[in-house]
Amino acid sequence: MLLQNLHLLWTFFVILLQVRSGLCKEVKVPSRTLKPPSPSDFLDKLMGRTSGYDARIRPNFKGPPVNVTCNIFINSFGSITETTMDYRLNVFLRQQWNDPRLAYKEYPDDSLDLDPSMLDSIWKPDLFFANEKGANFHEVTTDNKLLRIFQNGNVLYSIRLTLILSCPMDLKNFPMDSQMCTMQLESFGYTMNDLIFEWLDVGAVQVADDLMLPQFVLKEEKGLGYCTKYYNTGKFTCIEVKFYLERQMGYYLIQMYIPSLLTVILSWVSFWINMDAAPARVGLGITTVLTMTTQSSGSRASLPKVSYVKAIDIWMAVCLLFVFAALLEYAAVNFVSRQHKEFFRMRKKLKEQQRLRTGSADSKVKGNNTPGNSAAQGNVNQRCSACAREEELAQQGYLLQSFGLALSTERGPEMDATPVFADLPPGLGFYEIRRRFVERAKRIDTISRALFPMTFLVFNVLYWLTYKVLRHEDLQATK
Repeated sequence: MLLQNLHLLWTFFVILLQVRSGLCKEVKVPSRTLKPPSPSDFLDKLMGRTSGYDARIRPNFKGPPVNVTCNIFINSFGSITETTMDYRLNVFLRQQWNDPRLAYKEYPDDSLDLDPSMLDSIWKPDLFFANEKGANFHEVTTDNKLLRIFQNGNVLYSIRLTLILSCPMDLKNFPMDSQMCTMQLESFGYTMNDLIFEWLDVGAVQVADDLMLPQFVLKEEKGLGYCTKYYNTGKFTCIEVKFYLERQMGYYLIQMYIPSLLTVILSWVSFWINMDAAPARVGLGITTVLTMTTQSSGSRASLPKVSYVKAIDIWMAVCLLFVFAALLEYAAVNFVSRQHKEFFRMRKKLKEQQRLRTGSADSKVKGNNTPGNSAAQGNVNQRCSACAREEELAQQGYLLQSFGLALSTERGPEMDATPVFADLPPGLGFYEIRRRFVERAKRIDTISRALFPMTFLVFNVLYWLTYKVLRHEDLQATK
């Protein structure tokens, strides 16, 4: 009986060991099947030679077009050049699309960050910048590229670029202008039947927080839109972003407007200098004219040779006109102040003509014993010569009558009969005549002291009102 019990216990113990061994085997088998493959094997299976993936064929081949979502991050924005009409910026260009052939479930991670060298193994959109004038990649210390693949087949491709883009500018309001520069992203080889670009719904264009431009202010609003291109080869997708730039005129105010304003005011100093100081007034006038010419040339040095008139051109032209008018004003003053010499020169000439006429009349009286026909002919010639002399005296005395001056008291009968000198007051001596001309010249200086500043003030009001208020509002309304 005891032996039977021991045999039963031994049998139960053996069965228990077998059952326990079977359970251990069942637990170990699943652990071997859940072990993930190595990354190299996984990538070879996903996009390697044995995977059947062909980078030459787009996703959804012969099916719906591939939608590529784009967004950019602006790292730097600057070097806006008016002469070449372009601008330079550094951006992170990000593109995202879905490639069903790259979807996976064997790897536990939600996304895979791959080496940029893997970009040659997958299909990529053929994006290019339509208004690009120059561009380069960044390879320090390695290629600045990012490739990320998600489980559902989404692909994120990011690249850092430095671009020089064309920006046609309207410089009519320069330097109080606002410019609009665009960036166009277009497909080169795929038509809209195969590829479509679109902007990211949120944060399509992002700007670095510390971004600053030397002459412009980059406004926050960005114009996102589409610019589909139609060529002979088909209709190609295109998206664009518009950057609104407003020029800050602090530099031009300090370097151009204020110096030219002071030069114009300096030219008015000649109105308070004595008219006899010809070297001082002429030197001041020529210096201001040459200074304004130099400033005007400097303002155009950094601008393209456009055919229309800019705001800075109008300012410089009017300033040059004012300083040149101040120089001409002294020429007029000097001319008027020296007219008394012309006055006495004409009086001396008239006296000489009167003496010659008197001698000629005496000789004709002596020769008056000729027959009657000769006497009649002599009277006719005398009357004709008197008419000619009267016309000559009228022409010579017109200038004196315009200044309100008279000849001296020594007047011949011909002068009294001439209408030009009939109303001139007699009895003016040398100093009195000179004083009247000098007073007339001083009156020109006195009028100029008030006329020039008032005219320039009116011009300033109209100039700044037109370009800073009216045209600025028109530009805002058109945008």
